[in-house]
Amino acid sequence: MREIFLVNKEIYNEPWYVYIAECRDGTLYVGVAKDVYRRIKEHNSTNKCRYTRFRKPLKLVHKEICQNYTLARKRESEVKKFSRKKKLALITLEDLNKT
Repeated sequence: MREIFLVNKEIYNEPWYVYIAECRDGTLYVGVAKDVYRRIKEHNSTNKCRYTRFRKPLKLVHKEICQNYTLARKRESEVKKFSRKKKLALITLEDLNKT
């Protein structure tokens, strides 16, 4: 018998993050999460994500907030299409804005 999970749809209207994590092999992984730090911890402690399974540990290098889940997924899709060079520029730009 299949389990039915009730999803709180309000969560999709709350702020979500797009994040970039650097893997052990130097590759960059782009994803979305409500709680970025919990998601990075999940990447490092489980095998749920096929891409990061053998590239642990991951280190968070960039995050940006979006108004809701839909906008976060659109931004994730956009960032995933960036070249590595452009992703690194995005990470560097964030570091420059912090100072």
